[in-house]
Amino acid sequence: MTVVALIVAAGRGSRAGPGAPKQYRQLGGEPVLRRTLSTFAAHPGIDAVLTVIHKDDRAAYETAAAGLPKLLPPCPGGETRQASVRAGLESLTGLKPARVLIHDGARPLVSTALISACIEALDTHRGALVALPVTDTLRRGTDGMAGEAVSRKNLWRAQTPQGFHFDAILEAHRRADDNAATDDVELATMAGIDVSMIAGDEDNIKITDAADMARAARILARGGEPRTGTGFDVHRFEPGDHVWLCGVRVPHSAGLAGHSDADVGLHALTDAILGAIGAGDIGKHFPPEEMKWEGAASDIFLAHAGNLAARAGARISNLDVTLICERPKIGPHVEAMRDRVAEILNLDRTRISVKATTTEGLGFTGRSEGIAAQAIATLIFG
Repeated sequence: MTVVALIVAAGRGSRAGPGAPKQYRQLGGEPVLRRTLSTFAAHPGIDAVLTVIHKDDRAAYETAAAGLPKLLPPCPGGETRQASVRAGLESLTGLKPARVLIHDGARPLVSTALISACIEALDTHRGALVALPVTDTLRRGTDGMAGEAVSRKNLWRAQTPQGFHFDAILEAHRRADDNAATDDVELATMAGIDVSMIAGDEDNIKITDAADMARAARILARGGEPRTGTGFDVHRFEPGDHVWLCGVRVPHSAGLAGHSDADVGLHALTDAILGAIGAGDIGKHFPPEEMKWEGAASDIFLAHAGNLAARAGARISNLDVTLICERPKIGPHVEAMRDRVAEILNLDRTRISVKATTTEGLGFTGRSEGIAAQAIATLIFG
């Protein structure tokens, strides 16, 4: 296992006012924590997600996390944030991840691009801090009166995620004498870990009180920029006993001819995602003249497109593919196809649609000479 996201969600959120802890309150129709977990679970660079929770919140956590992929069983937290992070890190020692991204559960608007930047920074440094420069004038105050100005030069506002080589940050926590650290970079720098700076995001707010919740709702309402892409693919029949469609092996009296496994469904979906991010088509990334792709499973192509989308700062909102053929029958396999596409891209299956139609005996598909597929992808940037 390479990269684990450690989500810290054991606090009680008392400043948010009466009611459930802030990480379990509704934001745009979903619990705050679910939005956080969803973003990390959907990121192709994250292999697993561990959440540190309060011992009394297990039921609320299960509701918030229901159905999400990559989630490890939650870990009980400690009395302070530092103690909770330490507990989470210790629980991961059996997995031995190379890297860990530590993130506040109450920062639900973290972007895929920010996660990608944090992971990539760990290629050259043992630590990475997401932060924003201080731009406001700083001034000391005494008894409600304005005092001297404080230079804002070289001052930054720390955010999360904060990324580290796992062994290094675990050792830093084990060496710490008290529970006073407010973030993990403080412990890292004390331990001599080199921490690079990454430009943060003003929308990556931490929800602390009711005003923050209202601001997060406004950011959500503003939304990101949607972009769409389309894909179309055709393969003719050849002798065989099965075809691959949307990642599922479907028994048939013929096979499909192609350089790879000729999965028209995955090829169309791949082109749709690539089109939405302006990255060309499948042939640009996997040239058919390169023999290493001969007979390749098309899930490689779709996963690659998903990775490119994440690095471009986009998340996949939904995918819709239509398979066009007289035979084989697609209906019995639709749900398995949805599950497989969702698995390849680490998406909730509700974001995947697979349909089938015929051409009423017209054209090459009507003559049962092959199968066609067309797809559309909607991605959200920002």
